[in-house]
Amino acid sequence: MSVAQSIEEKLRAAFDPVSLAVIDESHQHAGHVGARPGGETHFRVEITAKIFADLNRVERQRRVYEVLQEELDGPVHALSVSASPS
Repeated sequence: MSVAQSIEEKLRAAFDPVSLAVIDESHQHAGHVGARPGGETHFRVEITAKIFADLNRVERQRRVYEVLQEELDGPVHALSVSASPS
C-alpha cells in the first residue's frame, strides 16, 4: 500500500469525512531535505468532517496529526493540513 493510500484509509476510518483529498506534493520538494527519489514524503491533506464542528483550527490539525503519527514518524517528512467542519 502506498503512503497516500495509508493516509487516506486512516483519515476515513477516524473522521468519516464529507470530503477528503490527499495530495502528494513531493515533486515540488525534489532535492530538499527529507525528499526521497520515490516521492511520497510531502503531502497536503484537505479534509471536511462533521466531527470538527466544535473544534478550533489548531485542535482539528492536532487530531489529524495524531491519527497520522506513524506516517509522520516514518516516511512523511512534511504534512500540510486544512481541516474544516462540514
